[in-house]
Amino acid sequence: MKKIQDLGSFELQNGFRGRSRIYVQFWWLIQSTLFGCSPQFMYRWRVFLLKSFGAKIGSNVLIRPSARVTYPWKVRIGDNSWIGDNVTVYSLSDITIGADVVISQRSYICAATHDYSKTSFDMIGKKVTIEDQVWLATDVFVAPGINIGRGAVIGARSSVFKDVPPGNISVGNPSIVVRSR
Repeated sequence: MKKIQDLGSFELQNGFRGRSRIYVQFWWLIQSTLFGCSPQFMYRWRVFLLKSFGAKIGSNVLIRPSARVTYPWKVRIGDNSWIGDNVTVYSLSDITIGADVVISQRSYICAATHDYSKTSFDMIGKKVTIEDQVWLATDVFVAPGINIGRGAVIGARSSVFKDVPPGNISVGNPSIVVRSR
């Protein structure tokens, strides 16, 4: 029987991570200890750690200690934004989060997928952009390559597989625009 998927042939493309394997492991160690074990009120400390690893972060950003960022050097966050508990910023490609954005608990922002048409299951990075003044309610999944327009609201437990125009409210799995904000 012909294999349609052969994970033994998978190889991450050179430079995909954007940093060396050792640097990535060092970040994950820091994230698991100094970042993840920091007291709740130490927002500036967590922002400092992310910036130390290359994240571009504005002022007054609040990031909870249980949030996870895969590669900080691929992340931009605007002023006054909040990243909630257990949010995953799966930044295998660039993720831009605008100003005054709320990403509520357990949300998952995913900036990569696999090429299922190749037996080697190659990784494909796709930038995610969340524009200013967006609110992602609890447990929202944002798929690779998505743009969520300024002022949009994504309802709880929604999965976003298509761009959301500015100023719209989108809900469901898959999410659909139900009205303007």
